[in-house]
Amino acid sequence: MASKRTFTLDDETAARIDRTAARLGTSRSRVVREAVREYAARVGQLGDDERRRLLEVFDQVIARIPARPVAEVDREIAAVRRARRAGGRRTPPRP
Repeated sequence: MASKRTFTLDDETAARIDRTAARLGTSRSRVVREAVREYAARVGQLGDDERRRLLEVFDQVIARIPARPVAEVDREIAAVRRARRAGGRRTPPRP
């Protein structure tokens, strides 16, 4: 089902639609439909600048992770779990 709409476009945008339709040998409506479909698919995705910035932050965070043996990490996790079961690190153990 088709729906007629009216939009006001600046001259440059209208000219781009006209040139694209002529180059593709298709209607201006089809050019607009495809452009809107592609735009809608990209909405919400990161732009190149934002993606680069997030990757830089990720690299900085990863670089701060201390390199420790797995056994040491496992011991620390076990100690934290024991402390939580006992009511916290500052609370005396339960009887």
